[in-house]
Amino acid sequence: MIPNAWFEDAAKRIKPYIQPTPLTFDRENNIFLKWENHQKTGSFKLRGALNKILSLQEWEIKQGLVTASAGNHGQGVAMAANLVNAQVTIFASDHAVPAKLEAMRSMGVNIILIPDGYSEAEKAGIIFAKENHATWISPYNDGQIIAGQGTIALEVLEDMPAASAMTWIVPVGGGGLISGIGAVIKENIINNDNLNQSQPSDVILVGVQPEASSFMHAIYKVGNQIGVEDLPTLADGLSGAVEEGSITIPMVRKYVDDIITVSESEITHAIAFAWNRYREKIEGSAAVSLAAILTKKCEKKPAVLILSGGNIQKEVFDQIVG
Repeated sequence: MIPNAWFEDAAKRIKPYIQPTPLTFDRENNIFLKWENHQKTGSFKLRGALNKILSLQEWEIKQGLVTASAGNHGQGVAMAANLVNAQVTIFASDHAVPAKLEAMRSMGVNIILIPDGYSEAEKAGIIFAKENHATWISPYNDGQIIAGQGTIALEVLEDMPAASAMTWIVPVGGGGLISGIGAVIKENIINNDNLNQSQPSDVILVGVQPEASSFMHAIYKVGNQIGVEDLPTLADGLSGAVEEGSITIPMVRKYVDDIITVSESEITHAIAFAWNRYREKIEGSAAVSLAAILTKKCEKKPAVLILSGGNIQKEVFDQIVG
């Protein structure tokens, strides 16, 4: 679906601009934690945005860039766009987290707020890009975005080759992150002598979504997202419908072994647990993977957990941990 070489090309392309993030081990829970909240901009989304924008042709950059974002992808696009002197317009929900909106504005982008949820903002952004002949930067439905997100798995496997036979627990929204990780760990896309390229991997890949906005879960389980509700959730970065025909849909079906959901109270507990146990501030979208372990909805261990970001509204975080 995506050429294997794209993943290692992405790692080389974005290396000068990203922060390799910590991988720690919780012996009591038998889990490894990949802390993408330490990434520049506070989220893994920077990886995909950098890879996509740095691979654009000059004429695509001059047309201006358009995207939709709940906040993290927009910050990644803004940072990457600054490197190539591109103008950026971001479509966002008027319900988006205020701190994330302010972070995007502070990076010099034009934000257009759309009533209702993320799905409507994405639809409006796609139409705007077409009508204005601008370059659309999808948060997930793009091979170069997916390749950039997959560099997380390359980092983990380089640090710990044994992860090729573990369970991986990954947050799911539109599916860009889990598709990239799935391609890397299921296709053994890594140049490492400790991995046997000729043998099938024993790795298990589990996705996690909030119950309040479980669109990819529905697609995976029943084949469509008809009738799925898009309710408010602490995991705001995972909310919203998946673009019809997204490349992530067949990739998720190919690589993912299961998708589970967690409740808002379970996400809240995971945010508090991460702070109290590890002194790490994570947002709701990251906390879903930890919630899957704490609730024992996923018990296959040892496991690698992707903690995807830390951009949580201060007042919300203080209320949860205070």
